[in-house]
Amino acid sequence: MKATIAQKMKIGVVTIIGILTLFAAIIIIGSKKDMFGVTYPIYGNFKNVGGLQIGNNVRFSGIDIGTVTGINIENDSTVKVTMRLKEKVRKYLKNDAMASIGTDGLMGDKLINITPGPVGDHPLEIGGQIKTANPVEFDKIINKISQVADNAKDITESLAGIANQINSGKGSIGRLIYSDSLEKGLEKTVKSAHETIDSAKSGVEGFKENMTAMKHNFLLKGYYKKKAKQEIRNEAKENKNE
Repeated sequence: MKATIAQKMKIGVVTIIGILTLFAAIIIIGSKKDMFGVTYPIYGNFKNVGGLQIGNNVRFSGIDIGTVTGINIENDSTVKVTMRLKEKVRKYLKNDAMASIGTDGLMGDKLINITPGPVGDHPLEIGGQIKTANPVEFDKIINKISQVADNAKDITESLAGIANQINSGKGSIGRLIYSDSLEKGLEKTVKSAHETIDSAKSGVEGFKENMTAMKHNFLLKGYYKKKAKQEIRNEAKENKNE
């Protein structure tokens, strides 16, 4: 069955629309990836790319300036990441700039962030190597957090066990808190202190009585009278001087 002219025209229109759509998509994607603009390559060496892929964006001060064009393993400790950047930003990208691997949003794609350096004096060379900072390895951080949580759990359980022993009167601290021996010991100490104070008072009173008796003793009466007269003369002399 031969196709009619109308059917051929429909097929031709659909084909033309498909080709135009394809070209439009290529132009849009190419403009976003700078496939048709003037670009230049640079590269950076990382120990771990953290899931970075070819085609991911490269940003400078929060602005997309290029894409990742290659990821190659150089040796057991180095991964070479090649990037193509817009030529118009080359004058701003100095030789002390730093490239690091980050994430576009909390759960977004990986990307390379380039931050300007503080003392760069000339642009990074075309095809040159940029300084890099390795990405944070979140799995190691999660493992450390898990270890801290496990340790905290063990410490909490140990403290709970100690508290239970104290509450039940076990151990030195528990016996000290819940035993009557501490209270009895304190009572004995206070009682002994009172007895010592009473003995001291008795001794002072006895000393006073002995001193009074000595004053009335005929052997020492003259001494005390002489001492009293001397005190009266000293007092009179002080009053006279005033």
